[in-house]
Amino acid sequence: MHFSICLCALFVAIVNQVSGMDTVIGLYGETVEVPCNNGAPKPKDLFMTKWKYDNGDLLTQLKDQEASVIATDKYKDRVSMAENSSLLIAAATLKDEKTFTCMVVAGTDISEYPVKLLIHKAPTGVEITALAAELEIGKPTQLGQCSAPDANPAASITWFKNKKPLVADGEGIIISSNVKVDEVTGLTTTSSTLQYTAEKGDTGALFTCGALNVLSSPVSFTVTYPTERVSLHVISKGPLMEGDNVTLKCKADGNPPPTSFNFHIKGEVVKVENSDSYTVTDVTRDSTGEYKCSIIDNAKMEDSKNITINYLDMNLSPSGKVLKSVGESLALTLQTDASGELKVSWTKDNGKLDIRPKFDKLTFSDSGKYEVVVTMGALIKKAYFELVVEGVPVIRRVAKQRGEDGQHKVLTCEAEGSPKPTVAWSINGTSADESPYVNGKITHKLTIVPTVNLTVICTVSNEFGQDTRAINVSTYSSDEGDTTKLVVGVIVGLLLATVVVGLAYWLYMKKSKQGSWKTGEKEDGSTEESNKLEEKIEEKLEENSQKVEV
Repeated sequence: MHFSICLCALFVAIVNQVSGMDTVIGLYGETVEVPCNNGAPKPKDLFMTKWKYDNGDLLTQLKDQEASVIATDKYKDRVSMAENSSLLIAAATLKDEKTFTCMVVAGTDISEYPVKLLIHKAPTGVEITALAAELEIGKPTQLGQCSAPDANPAASITWFKNKKPLVADGEGIIISSNVKVDEVTGLTTTSSTLQYTAEKGDTGALFTCGALNVLSSPVSFTVTYPTERVSLHVISKGPLMEGDNVTLKCKADGNPPPTSFNFHIKGEVVKVENSDSYTVTDVTRDSTGEYKCSIIDNAKMEDSKNITINYLDMNLSPSGKVLKSVGESLALTLQTDASGELKVSWTKDNGKLDIRPKFDKLTFSDSGKYEVVVTMGALIKKAYFELVVEGVPVIRRVAKQRGEDGQHKVLTCEAEGSPKPTVAWSINGTSADESPYVNGKITHKLTIVPTVNLTVICTVSNEFGQDTRAINVSTYSSDEGDTTKLVVGVIVGLLLATVVVGLAYWLYMKKSKQGSWKTGEKEDGSTEESNKLEEKIEEKLEENSQKVEV
């Protein structure tokens, strides 16, 4: 009666464990650990632990003893028991996929814990084979076959383009898969074939395939497509100038690109093979115009460019060295011909001129080097002429100035002339100083110490003639009396004027007396008035004499 009750309790426990069966996944070829009672601690009253499977017992372990292997089949040398009573199976294979049961005897209770074991294996590698030679736009092409061998369960393969998964759409992307099972190992090999319709943007795209986080090496394909557009390019470092070489480059967007082109050069067709470029050498302004290129097998597929050859012509008259006489005129002519807007600037002796020079009546100061610069963009032309105005030198000014010590006199002679005039003084002096000869002008200074009043002459001369100018030089004391002499001169002038007025009046009165004699009039009054006038004149003369003496 007691035995039957125990059997019922054991049966109920087993049923409960089977309904809640655990599943363990092991890796192919590795040692698999199958836990007993999901790894729960051993009961305190443990008597025995035993592992078994459908075909028999594997091993047992009594309390405080080593585990004993009782298996006689393929598990004899592959099973062992861990410290926590887990079953250890070495070198797991797919044939180990079955249910293993752990039986625990503790006190009067017998419990069984079944565990289902599954064996997984990742594919040994993923690779793309049977690659297409090239992809043609718009044409469905088998790109390649991706294989994931020796896997369990069978690998699921995904295709990628530039790391983004490709999804089959039944049109441009068609993916088909196949799974084969190895009869010996039971492992599977999955093959996936990608049929792909390329687009122009697929040039340089990287295709890969992967399974279970294993990716193949990326592959790329040459994408071919016909030419749809031709473009002509003008290779130049800057604006084209006369004398330059112009390289024309024809580009087509086909792949592979065309290797031969027709270049249309000023109405002439030039066929170029195995190159996409043609060079026009030593171009001139007549080379300006429309240029074209086209592919040989389709003349309608072309492109054109208008090319402008820039030019700048300039002629300056006169040029070189120009000799003219002072007072003459000089006609200045600048002729230009250019393909664009010009800028003209003038300089004289490297100094900028605000306006174009004009020579109606030449002076010595007009002499110099004149340069004209004409620019049009990057084009620059220069021309110059050197004007030399010659003639008899002319003294423009002579002057004298007292030295700082009051004894010396500094004489200055300023002159113009060309060729450079020679300056000479009629006396010798010290500290002769000559200024630089600029614009036909020269200044010469001479320091002297006059002991008497004298007249000094400055003479300037060149091969065309000479000019002279005199200057009066007095001593230092004479210079002090110059002001006094001026005052005396003014007074003497006033005195003489008074005498002349008085004399004229006296003659007038005398004539009046003679008239009265003739008419028999009385002249007493006139005589008296005449006497008074004479007295006044004498007084005035005396007064002026006193002023002069002062």
